[in-house]
Amino acid sequence: MKGLILSGGRGTRLRPLTYTNAKQLIPVANKPILFYGIEAIVNAGIDDIGIVVGETGEEVKAAAGDGSKFDCKISYIQQDAPLGLAHAVKVSQEYLGDDRFVMYLGDNVIKDGINDLVAEFRNDKPNSQILLAKVANPTQFGVAELDGDRVARLEEKPEKPKSDLALVGVYMFDKSIHTAVNSIEPSGRGELEITDAISWLIDNGYRVVPHIIGGWWKDTGKLDDLLEANRIMLDLLERDIAGSVDGTSKIEGKVVIEKGATITGSRIRGPAVIGEGAEVINSFIGPFTSVGPGAKIKNSEIDHSILLDECSIENAGARMQDSLIGRRARVFRTEGLPHVLRFMLGDMSEAGLL
Repeated sequence: MKGLILSGGRGTRLRPLTYTNAKQLIPVANKPILFYGIEAIVNAGIDDIGIVVGETGEEVKAAAGDGSKFDCKISYIQQDAPLGLAHAVKVSQEYLGDDRFVMYLGDNVIKDGINDLVAEFRNDKPNSQILLAKVANPTQFGVAELDGDRVARLEEKPEKPKSDLALVGVYMFDKSIHTAVNSIEPSGRGELEITDAISWLIDNGYRVVPHIIGGWWKDTGKLDDLLEANRIMLDLLERDIAGSVDGTSKIEGKVVIEKGATITGSRIRGPAVIGEGAEVINSFIGPFTSVGPGAKIKNSEIDHSILLDECSIENAGARMQDSLIGRRARVFRTEGLPHVLRFMLGDMSEAGLL
């Protein structure tokens, strides 16, 4: 079997951060989201992975490399435009050949991995197996209708859903999917939809089966979902203090302080991670916060947030929470009067004053 990870989307829901960064490389618990997908596939016993990339392809290649650090082989497949998930399969046909494969959306995080799904697919050998989860808001997802142990119908974001089973973003296919993606037409939004390709399989007598997960999963395409993923993955960490903590600082709970990080006159309450080379000075870092490598936090309070590499928060003046701060971004308050607000924000930025 092979793995296929889709990492070519534009990440419009996380702009402006994704104007300059691949959305799949935004860190959750200081690890790029993409890496969770690679590790899940490798842990399921698959060591040959293709990654579909788009305009941020060079950044993705630099981060993931040839796969050796994950004990696998990684190949890269160029998708010139984000024309749908089925289109990504279509451009990957030469790489995939006739092999069975798992397709994993690169901005998904699945807490418990995909070992059981892959094992079922290998043993039962259906033409396709799709990962489903019960959701409270099925109108926002592709929804599956089941007939016994088979998928009878798929519908994309239905107004009146026939079930509460949403497609999670992990799919298993045999070579029949190539016939399907070459048989469908673009949807109204001009994309080749994977739901249409799976529906083609169903309509033409191929066997498509479900795998319903009970654990936590998240599509991290929006800020709230990204923060929730960060919260869940931080809570899995084990306490590890490899950096420097002075005698006046307090470290509470599940906290990871990576090598080269320094904590001075501060309080860190876990679960939290402080990245390599980061500085925390006279500050409070609260639960569910990731501080990226090289970041500097001084005279500030932060919780339930994600701070990327080499950002700087100084003299914030009020507690920051539920925030995502980009690489090398600065948040600061100057001394003196009058007290005013001053911003330099790029396109589609957001500043909340509460």
